[in-house]
Amino acid sequence: HPLTVKRRRVDLSQGQQPRDQGRCSMAETSLCVAMTGASGFVGRHVLSHVLECGYGVRILVRDEKRLASAGDTRVHVIEGDLYSHDSLAQLVEGADAVIHLAGIIREMPSRGLTFERVHVEATKNLLVAAKATDLRHWVQMSALGTRPGASSTYHRTKWEAEEAVRHSGFSYTILRPSIIHGPDGKFMQMVRDFWVNRFPPFVPYFGAGLLGRRGAGSLQPIWVEDVGRCFVQALTNPKAVKETYSLGGPDVFTWPQLYEICGRHLPNRRNKKITPIPVWYANLIAGKPAVPFNRDQVIMSQEDSTCEIAKVQGDFEFELSPFEETYAAYADRIE
Repeated sequence: HPLTVKRRRVDLSQGQQPRDQGRCSMAETSLCVAMTGASGFVGRHVLSHVLECGYGVRILVRDEKRLASAGDTRVHVIEGDLYSHDSLAQLVEGADAVIHLAGIIREMPSRGLTFERVHVEATKNLLVAAKATDLRHWVQMSALGTRPGASSTYHRTKWEAEEAVRHSGFSYTILRPSIIHGPDGKFMQMVRDFWVNRFPPFVPYFGAGLLGRRGAGSLQPIWVEDVGRCFVQALTNPKAVKETYSLGGPDVFTWPQLYEICGRHLPNRRNKKITPIPVWYANLIAGKPAVPFNRDQVIMSQEDSTCEIAKVQGDFEFELSPFEETYAAYADRIE
């Protein structure tokens, strides 16, 4: 595997000294990892696993205050964005690997946040910057359901980003998680609010579609800590080179089943019914200012987000965590 050897630029075993503190070249550090999206929900957990491995990290953030670990001496923070050549050049300088997590689930065109710009353009910008380095491996965040010709713009742009990575010439691993759960994630915060708040007076999900379609698909939620382990193991696992992995937990649920389990373990939950919102109505109101979902999310909710997990468990050599047991342990700590 390209990352199983020590870094070439700074060979500390021969007594050489690092050129600057920003090169992640402490004596105990065998790898320097450049990360995007480190201040987000998944990024915080991936970063924690990277640091637990003793690796040095270079991180690109728009605002250093959003990064809880900014004071860690192993973390070199670059303030900037994915559309600045100078910021990206600083990010990948001296890096052995890239973990590219940056992405969005909802577009905000007024802020320049579109699926095309964030998923495709930003990935290509970072790949161009990395071409000028000795980068040895790239680990890409994608999503379960990503494919050419997908119904949702989200999945289509994730596919374009994957293709850019595959054709970059770099050694790579692509990870496609189903819905990721954890106490500090927006998904579980939303589910808690459904059950605990007065409004809405029911727990909603996108239900039956038009012309007798069966309605909401099934999903396979995966614990954020398991996702973090997979990303970090992909850096040095020879089985993961040029592989694309689908990630999901061991349990498959319908949306009502998932919501019922979540409500069962929540303290202070209200007595509500789990009620479907017709897809035609969800599409009608999607994207409006007071509505917390867009049409892509409605589309994706109607598809199954499930996968086989034998390969990822075999290649990464650990069992993925069951949903209910894991969720019950943190339900009273959802932020």
